[in-house]
Order: sequence, then structure tokens, then C-alpha cells
Amino acid sequence: MKNRDSKVRKTKILLIYTGGTIGMVKDYDTGALKAFNFNKLIKNIPELGQLDCTIDSISFDTPIDSSNMNVGHWVNIATIIEDHYDSHDGFVVLHGSDTMSYTSSALSYMLENLRKPVIFTGSQLPIGDLRTDAKENLITSIQIAALREDNMPVVQEVGLYFEYKLYRANRTTKINAEHFEAFASLNYPALIESGVHLKVSREYLFRANSTKRLKVHKVMDQNVVILKLFPGFNQTVLHSILNSPNLKAVVLETYGSGNAPTDEWFTLELKKAMEREIFIINVTQCSGGSVLMGRYETSKQLEKLQIINGKDITTEAAITKLMYLLGNNISPKLFKTIYETSLRGEMQ
Repeated sequence: MKNRDSKVRKTKILLIYTGGTIGMVKDYDTGALKAFNFNKLIKNIPELGQLDCTIDSISFDTPIDSSNMNVGHWVNIATIIEDHYDSHDGFVVLHGSDTMSYTSSALSYMLENLRKPVIFTGSQLPIGDLRTDAKENLITSIQIAALREDNMPVVQEVGLYFEYKLYRANRTTKINAEHFEAFASLNYPALIESGVHLKVSREYLFRANSTKRLKVHKVMDQNVVILKLFPGFNQTVLHSILNSPNLKAVVLETYGSGNAPTDEWFTLELKKAMEREIFIINVTQCSGGSVLMGRYETSKQLEKLQIINGKDITTEAAITKLMYLLGNNISPKLFKTIYETSLRGEMQ
């Protein structure tokens, strides 16, 4: 017979509101959107009361549009998670969709040895709109963050939930500015699909090899650039970019499976930059697929230069991984090897 005084502690979820459409309600007098008070969340979304978990919330002092998201804000989110890591079982970060893949990818690196769910979500329409996607995204994100099995969180990584699917955050990219299905993960399957029931694909979930405590990295080096090739790209532009003051690394978005011009000036500029210990990452412009250097003549010169192979990493995960590794002062001799290694499930 169970002791009546013994109670199973409810799962505690912390909502972190950074800004974005999901946290907006329409002022019907003016038609303008304004952030609502997250302390009154249950009142705005009474359905949350049906979830078997305790929900706390914390908001940025000044909610921001995700187009204004920067490294300082990433550190703020990471610090909030660090400060509440022992007191809460899971985290849901509400974020504007435009840069959500960048922020969530960055957090996946910043939160080393993560053993609890950090779920990013947002919406295309404000929470008060008749046809909003905000309620479903928010409710299911909280439900996923609260999922437990054998007294352990089912999800133990940074995820991104949108339109009935949970993806590994550092595998996502925003593909549509208007459709509810705004994100895709073309090189890695969805972790969870939401239907009548939550369908969990356990074989795709990330599990940290270490049982060490959470380590939060707060130094992200911003001396990086994304350079997208296009027909007509010229030496003057390339030289100018590669000789930018304090530049440390470049994500080079190449064609197809990692192909680039074979012009002598192009190869020479890259070689000179690498001699100055500027790291260059070869990433495909395509939304899906992988870099396969040496497959075609147009990528053999990059292979000979020993340019870093970005494999099937997204541009968002590539640039934030650079910032993370540079911020950790990785030795130049080890940089290529470490970059080409999957740290948080971001590449094959």
C-alpha cells in the first residue's frame, strides 16, 4: 500500500522567451503585435494545464526580433539554462524562426555534456491568430521536453520542433518564409513525429559519450565569414575578403558536392590565406547532400590544398562550429581533424 504522503515530483520545464512571433498577441484596437506576459501563459493557453508537468517561464528583459540575434544573446540563453539546469528537467526556447537554426546550432556546441532536452520552437503566426501554428508548436515542444523513460529524459540534446516534427537542431535550415513547414533537415531524419501519438525514433537520438556534468562554453569567436561562390565571382572580391583584418576562418559555400572554379588565381588566394592560418571549410550550397572532394576535377585542387571537409554539415552548423572551436583556442595542427569530427551529431 502506497504512503499517501509520498508524491512523485512532477517534471519541471523552463520556458525561455527570447522574442519572435510565437510570443506575440495582436492588439485588436491598433492591429499591432505585442509580446504578452509569459507569467500569464496558462491563461493565454489553457490547454497547457492538461500537461502533466510544472511550467516555469523566464523572458528576455527586452524580447528581440531574431534578425537582431547575436552571440551575446546566445550566451544569455546558455547562461539561463546553466543557472536552472539542476532545478529543471527540460527547457523550451521560444525564438523567432529566421535565425533559429543558427541559435540552436550554436547552443548545441555551447552546451557540452548535455543530458536534458533543450527544444527550440517558434511560429509563423502570432499566438492569438485564428489559424496560428503557435499553440501546437508550443504545447508539443513542452510535451517532448517532459518526455521521460526509466526516470531519464527521452531527448538529451538540442532539438528544433516545428510543424509536427522534432529535428536535431544542428541539422536544420529554414526553407520557407510563409508555409507552416518552415524548416527541413534534409541530411538527417526527424527524431520525433507528432500525430495522434508521439512517434519517437530512438535510433536517431543523440547520446553523449560522457557522463560528465554540463559544461557551458561562453566564448564564441566572431572573426569568421560565410562566402558563397557564384558564376562571375572575381579575384578582387576574394582577395579583399580573405585579407580582412582579424579574419580567422571562412565557410566556403561551393557548388554541388564541393566544387569550385579551377582558375589559378582562385587556388592561389586560398593557399595564401591558409598559409596565414586562416581555416577554410568546404560546405555545399545545396540544402541536402554532402561535400565529396576529389569526386570531380573541379574539387581536386581543394583536396590538394587540404581544405577542411564540411561533409554534410549545414551552413548554420558550420559557421557556429567554427565560432565555438576558435573560441576554445583549438591548436591549428589539430583544427582540421577536430572540425571534421562530429561533436554533437552535426555531420556524418
